[in-house]
Amino acid sequence: MMAAGVYWCMVLLALPGPALEGGDSSMGSAPRWSPRAWELELSFHDPQRIVVHHPGDREPTTYWYLLYRVTNRTDRDVDFHPTFELVTDSMHSSIGGERISTTVFEAIRARHHAQYPFLVQPSRVSGKLLQGDDNGISSTAIFRQFDPTSNRFAIYVGGLSGEVTRIPNPAFEAAEPETEANPPFFFLRKTLAIRYTLPGDETSRGVARPTRVGREWVMR
Repeated sequence: MMAAGVYWCMVLLALPGPALEGGDSSMGSAPRWSPRAWELELSFHDPQRIVVHHPGDREPTTYWYLLYRVTNRTDRDVDFHPTFELVTDSMHSSIGGERISTTVFEAIRARHHAQYPFLVQPSRVSGKLLQGDDNGISSTAIFRQFDPTSNRFAIYVGGLSGEVTRIPNPAFEAAEPETEANPPFFFLRKTLAIRYTLPGDETSRGVARPTRVGREWVMR
């Protein structure tokens, strides 16, 4: 297991934030690019597994998925382009929806049809999110199975806020051209980090349920 400081090194600037719904959304004294940035509300179920047997495969494949609903209670319609990334304590990263067949989504939709009869396919979520509860969107972020030796992971959800912070690049070479490899600044976006532990050892972890240990806003 890696030390906690190593595990969370991908978070460039963590800031104390409110609970997911309600509370003060102030981000303290950090500089802001958008002083009146919008912020969407996210409710979610903790990650679950699903096993899908794809046609032609000899063995079934295990996936993780996060069911969620996003609602726009701001004073404006918002361009919503969510991102989901699962990062383990071994620094393995899995992008939600990457190389995921629609067969997996259909299996999830069938499992939760009674509770979410209008579950939206992840590829169709991005776009203008209108104001009000009636215009909220329910969907799911799907990840491939990760390293079974990992017993901690976090899911980073981007696209929930328009707040962006610009910080200087300490390694910037002023004498060299400004390029993607040599940027003068980094732009960090307000991102929701949801952290979990997975109890047990490698033999029992395959059926263990994740335990949520925290959620907070970070600049990433």
